[in-house]
Formats: sequence, C-alpha cells, structure tokens
Amino acid sequence: MSSTAAQQLQVLDPCLLGRPVHLLPQFAAQLADDLAAAMRVAGARRYWEAFELVAADFVRTPESAQCGRWLGFAGNAGSMAFSIGRAGLLSILNYRYGRRGQAPDAPPDPATVKVTATEERLAVVLGQQVCGVLNQRVAANLARAGKGAAAPGAAAPIQPRPAVAPAPGSWTVGVTLRDIHSGAPLSYWISLDQAMMAAVLQGLVPERLRERATRGAGAPLGATLQVRLDGRLVSKEITLETLFAMKLGDIIPVSLGRAQVLLDESPLFTAAVSEHNGTLCLTSFEDTD
Repeated sequence: MSSTAAQQLQVLDPCLLGRPVHLLPQFAAQLADDLAAAMRVAGARRYWEAFELVAADFVRTPESAQCGRWLGFAGNAGSMAFSIGRAGLLSILNYRYGRRGQAPDAPPDPATVKVTATEERLAVVLGQQVCGVLNQRVAANLARAGKGAAAPGAAAPIQPRPAVAPAPGSWTVGVTLRDIHSGAPLSYWISLDQAMMAAVLQGLVPERLRERATRGAGAPLGATLQVRLDGRLVSKEITLETLFAMKLGDIIPVSLGRAQVLLDESPLFTAAVSEHNGTLCLTSFEDTD
C-alpha cells in the first residue's frame, strides 16, 4: 500500500470494534438529507441560498491550515467541533451582504483580508446550525432504537463550549457544498468526540439485533438459547432386494415403540409417542443411557 493511500485510512478506535461501523455511510446519508432540508429553512436560507449540498461523508480530520479554527459545541450525547475555512466564510459573507438574487463580485483573497468580528460571529452561527442538525439526527436515531426520548425535537439546543482541535484520526464528517453561480466547492467539517460517536453507532444498531437484545434482557442464557431437537419415531432394516421390489401401495409393517430424540444427530432422550387432538406428541422423556 502506498504511503498516500495509507494516510487516507480512518484510524479505528479499539473501543468501537464490534460496533456497526459499516453502517456509518447510512448515517452520513441521513445527515446529508437533514442538512439539505435545513439549508432551505427561512432562518438559514439567507446564509445558504447560493449553495447546494453535494455530499456528506466520514473523512480524515483535515489539517488545521486547510480548515481554520475549530469551534466547540455540546450536544445531548457528547461534544462536537465545527470548522470552516476562511475562503468559505468570506464567500458566504460575500453573498449575504451582496445584491440579493444576483451573483456578487469574486470573494476577496483570505490572505489579504483581516479577520473581523462579523466573520467570527458568522462562523459561530453556522456551527450552531449544522451541529444542531447533527445533534437532532443522533437523537432521532436513538429514539428509534429505544435508547432516547421519542418525542419530536427531543434533542436540547446545543451549547457553545471551549473548542479543542480534534486529534488526527478523529471521527469527522466532511460536508461539501457547491456554489450555484460559479460551481466552486465549499467545505466544512464536524468532528465528533467519543461519546457522540458512540451515540451515533448506538442509533445504527440493526433492528434484528435490537429485538434480540430486548428479548434477552435480564433472562438467563438457558432461557434464550435455542436448539433444534429431532424426533425419530421409527426405524426398520430391510434388504436391498425388498426395497427395489416395492411398488406404490405396498405396506411396510412396523411396530411403534419409544422414539429417539436427537440433538445434532446425537441421541439425547427416548420418549413415548402419544396422540393429542390428531397430532403426534412426544412425552415421558428419559435420558439415553
């Protein structure tokens, strides 16, 4: 494997082994739909009206020079960090304060523009919006999995918290947008701490596994472990000549004694054969010597 390919691999946390990590693309697709819908809401449209969402995926945490500073937010199940590059912020500002409905002039070069309080406030607003959407998606999945409140909007509003730049290999969602006028891409990132990531995975547990866990909760192993038993009612030895001479309507005389009960072809019990309401039943079990 080349060094470039190796650098693109997500570093797995050993604490998450055995969890449904293979379902993370499903969560990313859900989040993409949620973010696209949130961008069309009246309060958010004034920031995002010139952009359309292209994709949301779990990616490597970008270099700090690429994404800019991180802003921290606390959600229901854990913490998130949001980052968007200055070029993206300036592009949004350019549309936000330009002529509505028209493409503004080209955004300024970040290297030649000082950071302003307006730019910093915009980063916080955008971070609250997108992290709030992710927080709501996690809460909705947990409610569906029976691990959280089921009421709509159960996730509490996220709160700003001191930002900590995520470590390399952290779980990070990368979101790509496209400028509908110029076609230029715009990206931002949401990094999840271990508690939030665990909540994401809890909400993705397949339905059959949740049902199995519910059935087995608090029950001893013997009460939940299922095994297959086969009942052998009769056996008879005949010659090969007799077998080949048989034709339709012939009768094989047998005597019905105690039946054998087998577990995986191994004799386990013997049992008496009885009839109940037209159904043959096994009763009076005895251990096989």
